[in-house]
Amino acid sequence: MALLEDGNHTAVTEFILLGLTDDPVLRVILFIIILCIYLVTVCGNLSTILLIRVSSQLHHPMYFFLSHLASVDIGYSSSVTPNMLVNFLVNQTTISYLGCSVQLGLGAFLGALECFLLAAMAYDRFVAICSPLLYSTKMSAQVCIQLVVGSYIGSFINSSSFTLSLFSFLFCGPNRVNHFFCDFAPLMELSCSDVSVSIVVTSFFAASVVMITVFVIAVSYAYILVTILKMRSTEGRQKAFSTCTSHLTTVTLFYGTITFIYVMPKSSYSTDQNKVVSVFYMVVIPMLNPLIYSVRNNEIKGALKRQLGKKIFS
Repeated sequence: MALLEDGNHTAVTEFILLGLTDDPVLRVILFIIILCIYLVTVCGNLSTILLIRVSSQLHHPMYFFLSHLASVDIGYSSSVTPNMLVNFLVNQTTISYLGCSVQLGLGAFLGALECFLLAAMAYDRFVAICSPLLYSTKMSAQVCIQLVVGSYIGSFINSSSFTLSLFSFLFCGPNRVNHFFCDFAPLMELSCSDVSVSIVVTSFFAASVVMITVFVIAVSYAYILVTILKMRSTEGRQKAFSTCTSHLTTVTLFYGTITFIYVMPKSSYSTDQNKVVSVFYMVVIPMLNPLIYSVRNNEIKGALKRQLGKKIFS
């Protein structure tokens, strides 16, 4: 039952996800493409985690954060992709009220966690390039663990604001969500209760996460740029900059897409464009991150060659 009588209202107990498209041919094509992307995402990020674990050359703070980022990417993609794949195979996908709450909470948690981890990685690069002699002290194992634990706590607070806001909504009318997952905006549009307080609360926490992490990343790279420009050796400049290119690429892709969705005026783009961009940052970017680091990072490429060499000659 999708609806239950509750006094003078009809309470919604499940939602219907409309998905990306109604075209049967396009649904098959998208199913194959997104299934392949998901398999590459899981395999690529798992390989990154295992490589960092088994390679002593990668037991550094940057790769400690990268292993957590890879775990987040697996969770982020897994929170929406399997459900989206099912949606392509059936006429309509239903999700319970509780399941929708869990999916929304996971998305808010993992999205914020990715922001915090990217900020921690930027700070790590700042210390490595601007204070190399103090790197082992400033980025000790204890400091790295504190940064990760702080990231998880901040992400949990952000997630709680979205989940509690959803539980405060009253749904008594349509239950068709015009998206492929339980995003906050389309759910808010279905609510028949006053959502003004929820908008303020969730906007405050989400904006705080973005502003804090963007500030840390921007300041870190401002100091990095100044330090690199002061270097007399061209080789030293190239080496310092090469350690940042993978991270900068990841930051640009992730923040570029979430800015398009959550910062640009709603009137400037359609719901269909919103869906496409959501697919990019929740499905495609988690696949791209391990590829970016494996292609642009010499230490990871070197560690991968050594591990493959051991397997071949063992």
